[in-house]
Order: sequence, then C-alpha cells, then structure tokens
Amino acid sequence: MISQRFEISEVEVLDEELADSYRRLAEDSIRRYGGRSAVRGALPEAVEGTWPSSQRVVVVEFPDTDRVKEWYASSKHAEALEVRKAAPERRLLLVEGVFG
Repeated sequence: MISQRFEISEVEVLDEELADSYRRLAEDSIRRYGGRSAVRGALPEAVEGTWPSSQRVVVVEFPDTDRVKEWYASSKHAEALEVRKAAPERRLLLVEGVFG
C-alpha cells in the first residue's frame, strides 16, 4: 500500500494580483518539500448541494505526513502566508490517502 498526504484548500480570491504573488511563493515552498499540485484553482461542479462561484479548490500532494508538516511550518511557507493574509481566504485541510 502507498500512503500519500494531501493538502486540500477551499479558496476565495479577494485580490487577484496578491493571489498571484501568493501562488508563486506557495508553489516554490511546496516543491522544496516534495509536494506537487494535483489540482490548482479549479471551479468544482457541484453534483450535490451548492458551491459558490467565487470559490476554487486546490489539492497538493506530498510524499508523507512528515513532509507536509515540515512544509507547513517552514519559513518559506510563512513568507507565502504573509501575502495570503490579504489575498485569498481559505480553509485548509490535511488528508491522508492510502492506495493499493
């Protein structure tokens, strides 16, 4: 079995220019910790319930729990978080998936 850790964000962009800056900083920090974007800025199709048209979904895959926690606590991620305070609102979830 293969265990992967995912960071799932529900994002509402408040300022597109700041959000672009945040994305660049976040992507750099994510790569440094072995992460990769699986879904970036997608507008989901709600087949049950409703989904606000202003909100997007981001899914980032990390090799394991330790790496995602190292990334989240890193100074590079903290730099991105400073920009995020004014750019997008988000709800962040860490989810472990087992495959195989």
